[in-house]
Amino acid sequence: MEFGTLALNDSILKALTEQNYTTPTPIQEKTIPLVLDRKDVIASAQTGTGKTAAFALPILQLLYSNQNAVKRGKCIRALIISPTRELAEQINESFKTYGKYTNLRSGVVYGGISIEPQKEQLNKGVDILIATPGRLLDLVKQNYARLGEVELLVLDEADMLLDMGFVDDIVKINKLCAGFKQSLLFSATMPLKVLGLANSILRNPERVEVEQVSSVAKGVNQHLYYVPIGKKMELCLHLLRNTIKGNIIIFRRTKFGVDKLEKSLTKNGYNVDTIHGDKSQAARQEALNRFKAGEVNVLIATDVAARGIDIDNLDAVINFDLPNVPESYVHRIGRTGRAGEKGNAYSFCSADERNYVISIEKLTEKTIKVVDDHPYPLDPKEKPQVHKRQGSKHKKGRKSAASKKKKKRWY
Repeated sequence: MEFGTLALNDSILKALTEQNYTTPTPIQEKTIPLVLDRKDVIASAQTGTGKTAAFALPILQLLYSNQNAVKRGKCIRALIISPTRELAEQINESFKTYGKYTNLRSGVVYGGISIEPQKEQLNKGVDILIATPGRLLDLVKQNYARLGEVELLVLDEADMLLDMGFVDDIVKINKLCAGFKQSLLFSATMPLKVLGLANSILRNPERVEVEQVSSVAKGVNQHLYYVPIGKKMELCLHLLRNTIKGNIIIFRRTKFGVDKLEKSLTKNGYNVDTIHGDKSQAARQEALNRFKAGEVNVLIATDVAARGIDIDNLDAVINFDLPNVPESYVHRIGRTGRAGEKGNAYSFCSADERNYVISIEKLTEKTIKVVDDHPYPLDPKEKPQVHKRQGSKHKKGRKSAASKKKKKRWY
C-alpha cells in the first residue's frame, strides 16, 4: 500500500513526496481510513511507529476538504493534547511539514515560556492547536482559546498524560469542546485507567493495535550491569572511557540525580547538557539543540525526554537508574537503534533495583544479557535469581516438547 491509495489530497501527497514518504507504517495504514471515515479511534502504538502522521494526515485531509469551514477564520477546529512541551513542538512541526501546501494554520502552546506571544498567535487564528493541558486552560480562562468549534480532539500519549496527573484537566478540556466532535486517543500502553478515560470520552471507538510496548527494537543490543549503588558513578566513567562512544543519553530517575551526574561528568572533562522539569522550556530546547548539533555528545535526562524527542544517530542509552515502571525502560532504550540502525542500551542495577529487572524481563519476555566482566561487580548473593529460573524453565520446555515428539513416534 502507498499513501496515494489512502484518499489523501494532492497537496498533502506532494508534501509527503518531498519527505520521501511513500509507504504508510502499520499504524498509519490502519488508522487513517478510520479517521477519514469519521470514527472515534483508540490506538495502541509505541513511540517511533509513525503515530503522529497517523492522526495528522487525516486531520489535515478532513479540515482541508471542508473549504467552507476553513473560511470561518479564527476558530480552533482540531485540538491535540500533549503531555510535554517537547512532544507538542514535535507534533506542530509534523503538521507544518505535512500541511505545507494547504492553507491550514497550526500553532502550539505550552507552559514554561511567556504567554503573550501565544495570545497573539491565537488572536491571529489557528485551525489546529497543539497544547499542553495547563497552559491551554490558562488561555481558555483568559478567553484567548475558545474550544466550542473543535471538530477533532486528539489525546496523544494518554498513559503519560494520566501518569503526570492531567486527568482532571483532560475532563475539563473535553467538556469545553463541542459535543459533536470526533475524538482520537493514542497511548503506548493500555492500562485500565487509560481505557476508563477512553470510555468516558470516545463514542463507540474503533480499536487499533500495533507493535506492543513490550517489544524492544531489534536493532538495540541490551547490556545489564549489576553494581553497588555507590559505585554507579565509577562504572559510568569506566564505560565512557573504555566502551561507550558517540552520542549518548543517560537517564536518571530524579532531577537531583541529573544535576549531580552533570557535575561529576563535567568535572571529569565530559561535555554534557541536561533536560529535566525544573529547566525552562528555552533552556531545555537549547540543550536539545546543542546535542543535535554535536556541541555536546552526552545528554542527561529524566523520563521527560523518554518520549517525544526524536534524535537521529543516537549511539547509546545508559540507564544510570532503572525505571520503576517497566514500560519506561522500553521507551528509554527506544531512543536508539531507530530506522534500521544499530544501538546499545546499558543498564545499571543496584541491589535495591533487582525487582525492576524482573518486571522489565517479564514485560518484554526476554532476558537481558548480564555483563559480569567489569571492575565493580555486585555481590552474587544480591543478584536476582530470575535468570536461572528462566533458563531452567526454558530447558524444561524443550524436554517436554522432545518427550511429546517421542510419544508421537511410538504411537
